[in-house]
Amino acid sequence: MRQKREIAEQQKVSQRHHDELPKEAFNETDMRLLWNKFAQRLSDSGQKIMATYMQINDPVLQDDGFTIKLELPNEGSKVDFDNNKIDLLGYLRGKLHNHDIVVETHVNEVVEKKYAFTPEERYEKLKAINPALEVLRKTFDLDI
Repeated sequence: MRQKREIAEQQKVSQRHHDELPKEAFNETDMRLLWNKFAQRLSDSGQKIMATYMQINDPVLQDDGFTIKLELPNEGSKVDFDNNKIDLLGYLRGKLHNHDIVVETHVNEVVEKKYAFTPEERYEKLKAINPALEVLRKTFDLDI
C-alpha cells in the first residue's frame, strides 16, 4: 500500500513539473529556421543521414500549434528518424520555449514515375500532358 502511495505522489509531482514547463506559442517560420539550423548542425557533425531526413520535405506546423508533421519517403527512414529525434525535440522545445512540441512522421511512398523510352511511350506521355497533340497529329497526318 505504501508503494502505491509513493507512485501516486511521484506521478503528481511529475504532472506538476510538466505543467510548469513553458508553452509559448510560435509560428511555422521560426520553427523552420530552427529546424534547418539543427539539420545543418547535424550535417556539420557528420550525422548526414538524420540531416537528410530532416531536409527531404519541409516540416509543417499543424493547426494545434505544437505538432510538427514531417513526411518521409519510406518506412525505413521513418523508423530511423523516430529513433533519433530526441535531440531534435530537445533543441526545438528549448529554443521555441514550448515543451508540448511533438514531431509526427508519416510515410508518403510515391509510385515511381515510368520513364518513356520508345517513341510511342514518349508520344503517350506528351499526349497525357497536352491532349491537343492528338488533334495536331491527325490534322497533319503525322506518324508517331
